[in-house]
Amino acid sequence: MSYRLGVDVGGTFTDLLLVDESSGDVFTAKVPSTPDDSSIGVLNGIERVCANAGIDPGKITHVMHGTTVATNTILTGTGAKVGLVTTKGYQQVLQIARSFVPGGLGGWVIYNKSDPLAPLACTVEADERMGADGRVVRKLKVGELRQALRQLKGENVEALTVSLINSYANAANEKAVAKVARQELKGIPVSLSSDVVPEMQEYERTITTVANSYVRPKVSTYIRSLQRKLKRRMQSVQLHILRSDGGMASARVAEAYPVNLLMSGPAGGVSGAVWIAQQAGFNNLLTFDMGGTSTDVALVQNGKAQLRRETTVGDVTVRASSVDVRTVGAGGGSIAHVPELTGALRVGPDSAGAEPGPAAYDKGGEAPTVTDANVVLGFLPTEVRLGGDMRINRERAAQAIKPIADALGLSVKRAAAGIVDIVNENMYGALRLVSVEQGYDPRDFALIGFGGAGPLHANALGKLMSSWPVIIPPGPGVLCAYGDATTRVRDEASRTFIRRFQDTSVDQVARIFEQLAAKAERTLEREGVKQRERSISYQADIRYHGQGLLLTVDFDLRKLKSKGLDVIGAPFDEMHRQLFTFALDSDKELVNLRAVAQGKPANIAATQVARGGKQALKSAVIGTSNIFVDGKDRTAQLYDRSKLRSRNVIVGPAIVLEMDSTTVILPDHIGTVDDYGNILITPAD
Repeated sequence: MSYRLGVDVGGTFTDLLLVDESSGDVFTAKVPSTPDDSSIGVLNGIERVCANAGIDPGKITHVMHGTTVATNTILTGTGAKVGLVTTKGYQQVLQIARSFVPGGLGGWVIYNKSDPLAPLACTVEADERMGADGRVVRKLKVGELRQALRQLKGENVEALTVSLINSYANAANEKAVAKVARQELKGIPVSLSSDVVPEMQEYERTITTVANSYVRPKVSTYIRSLQRKLKRRMQSVQLHILRSDGGMASARVAEAYPVNLLMSGPAGGVSGAVWIAQQAGFNNLLTFDMGGTSTDVALVQNGKAQLRRETTVGDVTVRASSVDVRTVGAGGGSIAHVPELTGALRVGPDSAGAEPGPAAYDKGGEAPTVTDANVVLGFLPTEVRLGGDMRINRERAAQAIKPIADALGLSVKRAAAGIVDIVNENMYGALRLVSVEQGYDPRDFALIGFGGAGPLHANALGKLMSSWPVIIPPGPGVLCAYGDATTRVRDEASRTFIRRFQDTSVDQVARIFEQLAAKAERTLEREGVKQRERSISYQADIRYHGQGLLLTVDFDLRKLKSKGLDVIGAPFDEMHRQLFTFALDSDKELVNLRAVAQGKPANIAATQVARGGKQALKSAVIGTSNIFVDGKDRTAQLYDRSKLRSRNVIVGPAIVLEMDSTTVILPDHIGTVDDYGNILITPAD
């Protein structure tokens, strides 16, 4: 008997989901995160979840881990000192960058450009030249390169990036530079742009590879440390890390290409939401993952999360596939404040985090947070036990909110209601980014709320978006761990191939795709994924000839071979209409081709709950609580979620309690329990 473990490390809690691979049974646990060393929280969680399941940790064979180590390294500016080798004449490629300034028309007035991840003082030039057609125009001058690398050695660089012009067409010169670098800079990890992202556009290729080098030492140290600690408890365990695109990478691949992990944490939640919603029969979703520090939202259409070819963390944008997740600094730990200058209430982005946490946690926190506001309003009653054992202190929460109330001249309850309203509006703005502003009508999508704080706010967000039903899955606080545990091993291979449709043939394009598929499959082969368990999908980045904008189209290679290039041309026109309301008659042009290889999904049973009537619903009631909603006090029924049964209908106002989260059903709304234990919230009418 073997077990698979999904682990998601958040800013406040670490969530774990243990799966019995033979039966599909699941066990969950939630423990406080340990920001100084995330692996401690992971190991604490393993002890807890194994105790819940009554098994020895040695029976766990696979650990699937979503991590924010790479993300936090960039956000906190604590990465490696990176050396960069460019082609002669391109030393300032990172300084020139792209002429985009955030902040609207007046953004340039206040925009402070961040320092490049590889300083100019640590950037050297290689005297070489590769043509765009892959021909060597000028051979590498090795002697001059050795001198430049010895100069870098004196700068004490901790990682090296090699990004030469046109190396996507022929990587020979980059490989030659790497060979010399390994001789001159022994022990320093070297990242080649032709390995990391073999595509055109030298700035995007360079910043992506530099970011890979920047986070590589810290990610590598973390993964190796975690592996050692896991091996002590589980001899035959395999560690996999969640990629930004929702796939899994082996620990070895994750160490070499950590730039693909920058959205690892949020991707797990989206994968889990898709899996849960499909069991309930919903394929079009807006995902709403609210944790202690931030909120992540994404759009899922036809059971597939929207992907994008760029990943942005802070003000660093790299070319790496990721789930199109938008993040706002709005979480349960977000701190409310009233600036003296404006006297207007603000919430976030600063957070109380895991330590000391909100005042209501009674761990020394004093700042007024969103969680404290929910406690004051009665949405988080004192009956709640966070993580199963952490008590809520309502008096401390009220003390924290009082300075805000005094500054606004309001009662404590009205101030708390204002805090919740503002944080809801912040999250509403993020949901509009992935729906309305991408050409989608949110009324065509269900909203699935999860994360520790998501079910508290999901009903209110459903009202703002008119997205029904609002789905609250079982174990919403550990849904990200569900995503980690159910995700498949994945890799992709790509290359730039710029051709107008009329200047190439189906046979030529199909042959390249088959070569890319073989390359992507080699990773799965090394991971022991059998041929019959693999699946391949294909993508093409397309634009109108003369246009700079690219759109990514998914397609079936067999249809391409039988019906021609219009198989990808027609969907491109349709995507262009959706985003911009028009399509052009111009020639279409291929830019990048990509093959994605995936292993089989995990065997996890979607557990059904027993059916129950009014008596079952009555037995689930554990009391009442006073809540403040819509400007007045109301009495809400409290329910124990573990006792709810299929077809139970909960009439709001109501609060549903469980180990890892709390669900609020507002007045004039009802929550219906489906066969899989999901609570489907809709307006009562």
